[in-house]
Amino acid sequence: MRTDQILTRLERVFARLDREPERPAHLQTPQMSRHRVVLLGSTLAFYLAIVVAVLTTSWLVRLDWQVMFFRPYEQWPQLHAFLDYLVVLGQRGPTAVMVAAWLGWRSWRQHTLRPLITLGVALLLLNVTVGSVKLGLGRLGPHYATEIGSAELFAGGDIFPSGHTANAVVTWGILAYLASTVVTRRVLSVVSAVVSLSVGATTVYLGTHWVSDVLLGWSAGLLILLALPWFEPLIARTEAYVFELRELLRRRAETGRMPAPVVSALTPLLSAGGKWRLQPAVAAETAGEPATTAPAHAAAAVHTPAARPAPLLTARPHLIRSERTPVTPVGSRRPAHGERAAARSTAARPVAGG
Repeated sequence: MRTDQILTRLERVFARLDREPERPAHLQTPQMSRHRVVLLGSTLAFYLAIVVAVLTTSWLVRLDWQVMFFRPYEQWPQLHAFLDYLVVLGQRGPTAVMVAAWLGWRSWRQHTLRPLITLGVALLLLNVTVGSVKLGLGRLGPHYATEIGSAELFAGGDIFPSGHTANAVVTWGILAYLASTVVTRRVLSVVSAVVSLSVGATTVYLGTHWVSDVLLGWSAGLLILLALPWFEPLIARTEAYVFELRELLRRRAETGRMPAPVVSALTPLLSAGGKWRLQPAVAAETAGEPATTAPAHAAAAVHTPAARPAPLLTARPHLIRSERTPVTPVGSRRPAHGERAAARSTAARPVAGG
């Protein structure tokens, strides 16, 4: 009874996974509205202004050096242990795993791959945009600065913009972007903003980033979230392609479960019409005669109807063990059964006294 219950549960799980994707009616794909376009343009202008301010070694670079000399990690050392754990919320690996697990569960519940594909597209954009700017400008961090008051650009570094900050904005902001209701979207937007601001400020506290790195990281992550509606057609096409590929693989798997029957030459054959018979070469070898007209691989069975059933063995009366004729193997050193019986009777005969 317990086995039947387990099988029933497994069948329910697989039946749910095999359902076609169906999006709930209340879910709406974000559109590139006028408000979003204005916000995107403003964020892009702020992004470019920070880059120009750092390239020209303006007041923003002087602010970077002032905060670095202030050394917040020495001013409030009691916060160091807590902030070491908080900054993990901006690391790409742990946050991507956590958010992907949540979105994977949502994809399973809503029968759609859009949440996971959207996360993948956002992370791809993050790596390409932020990574290219990091390597292109090559800015050194506060702990590796070489010249006081310098912007430390084109020196082989990779901290401008802050990857922790941009990743926190994108990874946690994608939850608000994919929210199913307006209230949920607003709540998650506030939560993601608080997390991303906290992660950025923590990197400044630990001395791993300049203030301008964090400002540019916030702008870079926000630009990716605002530009995601432009990639919705690509996300929809990718989802449709994945499900088409799944159907193709499923059909191939179903076809592969029905292979052609393989017949062995050692099958006991020769019976009534419509059943299997051995080829003449195999029949000759079975009877003890060499097959000279057929090759070695001619021992396969063919499906040929027989006009009359042929008996496999000749009918004869059944003999008990004592009536059977003893058989002595060829080349054996032991005497025949009759000779052994005579030898035993001679040995048992008493010898006359002399």
